[in-house]
Amino acid sequence: MSVSRLLLASVAAFGLTLPAYAQSMQGMDHSSMPGMQKPKKPAAKPAKPVVKAPPAPRPTRKPGAVSNVKQQNKAPSPLVPAKPAPQPSADPEAMRDMDHIAMPGMTNQSEAPVATSDCPPEHAKMGHCTPAADQGAEEKSAPQSAVGDDAMPGMSMGESSPGPAAIDPDCPPEHAKMGHCTPKAAVSPDMEKDGAATGTNLEPGNAPAPAPPSDWYADRIFPREEMARARADMMKESGGSTFRYLSFDLAEYVVHKGKDSYRWDGEAWFGGDINRFVFKYEGEGEFGGPLDDLELFGLYSRAVSPYWNLQAGIRYDVKPDPSRTYAVIGVEGLAPYWFEVTAAAFLSNKGEVRGRIEGYYDQRITQKLILQPRFEANLSAQSIPELGVGAGLTNLELGARLRYEIKKEFAPYVGVEWIRQFGETARFARASGLQVSDPHFVMGVRIWF
Repeated sequence: MSVSRLLLASVAAFGLTLPAYAQSMQGMDHSSMPGMQKPKKPAAKPAKPVVKAPPAPRPTRKPGAVSNVKQQNKAPSPLVPAKPAPQPSADPEAMRDMDHIAMPGMTNQSEAPVATSDCPPEHAKMGHCTPAADQGAEEKSAPQSAVGDDAMPGMSMGESSPGPAAIDPDCPPEHAKMGHCTPKAAVSPDMEKDGAATGTNLEPGNAPAPAPPSDWYADRIFPREEMARARADMMKESGGSTFRYLSFDLAEYVVHKGKDSYRWDGEAWFGGDINRFVFKYEGEGEFGGPLDDLELFGLYSRAVSPYWNLQAGIRYDVKPDPSRTYAVIGVEGLAPYWFEVTAAAFLSNKGEVRGRIEGYYDQRITQKLILQPRFEANLSAQSIPELGVGAGLTNLELGARLRYEIKKEFAPYVGVEWIRQFGETARFARASGLQVSDPHFVMGVRIWF
C-alpha cells in the first residue's frame, strides 16, 4: 500500500509541473536554440508615435516561424519609439537556417503554395483542403511584379520587357543628348519580321490632292481687283516708277589746225527700269558756218537683262544733204569689265545699210577725277557718193577725256581725239578738199539732269 501511494503521489506531482514547464517554454528565447537563429534586422530609425490601434488578432503559427510569432508578441508599444536593433550576425550557420520565406520579395513561388482564404498552405500540406486550380495557375503564370522584381537591378524578365533600342550609327546617343543630331526612327523587330510597310513604303491613299495655291495668297481673302491695284502701286513705288533723264555726254569746244568747231552728243529718256522712250541727238559744225552733221533718234528701249537694253526706232539725218531716214535696231548696255557699249544697224529709205559701234570706259583715278577712253566706228554696206561715204569702214574716232566731277551732274573735262577716214570715204574727202586724218584738242563739260 505504501508503494502504490508513493507512485500516485509522484504522478500527481509530475502532472502539476507540466503547465508551469509549458509556460516557461512559451516565454523562452527560441532564437538561442540550435537551428533557430535568424539574422537580426539592421538598425532602424526611431518610429514616429502613432495612434494606438486595437490589438490585432493573434496570427496562426506557421511551421518554422515560431521566432516571428514570438517577436510579434514582444513588439514594443506603438507609442514608444523602437530601440535600434543590434547588427545582424555574419554566422553562415545562422544564415543557412534562417526563414527566407518570411523576407520581403524572396517568396519562392515555384515551391511555396499560394495562400488563399479558403485553403491556407498549412492546411493544404496536411490534406485538409485543395487550393483552386485556376487561382494557382494565375499565380504561377503572373510575373513577380508584386514583390518588386522589376525594380530590382538585373531581375527584369527578358520576355516581357522590350529589347534595347536600336542605335543610329550616324547619331550616337551622346551626340543626340547634346542636340548635335537627331537619330532616325528605328523599325521594331516585330515589324521587320511581319514585313509590314512603314514610312514611304506605305500604300498610296485615295484622298484628293489639295488645291494648288494661287499666285497671290491675298486674293483668297480680299477682292482680286483691289489687290491687283495695290500690287501695281507697290511695284511702281519699289522700282517701277517713272523717271526722266536729260544729258549731254559731250558738249565741247574742238581746236583744229584750221577753223575751230563745236560738237555735242547726248540723250534723254522717259520711263521706268523696263520700258523707256529714248531720244538721242548728235551734231557738229564750225564756228561761223552751217551745221555739218545733225542726227536725231527716236527709240523704244526694252530691258532684256539686268545689263542690256534692246532698242528699236527711227533715225533722221538733217545734215548732210540730202537728208536720210533710217530704221534702227540695236543694243545698249554694260559689257563685262564695265564697258559701256552701243551697237546699232540702220536701214535707210533708199535701201542703204549702215552700222555703228561705240563705247567708253570710266577709269577712276580718284573719287572725283575720272579718265574716259572712248571710241566710235562707222561702217557702210555700199558706197553712197552723194553723202561722201564709201563701202566698208568709213571712219574711226579714238579719244581720251579727263574729267573732274565737281558734282555728279556737272563735270568739266579736257582731252585729245583723233579722227581717221578709210577707203573710198578717204578718197571722197580728198576730192572735196577735206583732211583725211584730223587730230585735235577738246575741252568741254559733261552735264545731266
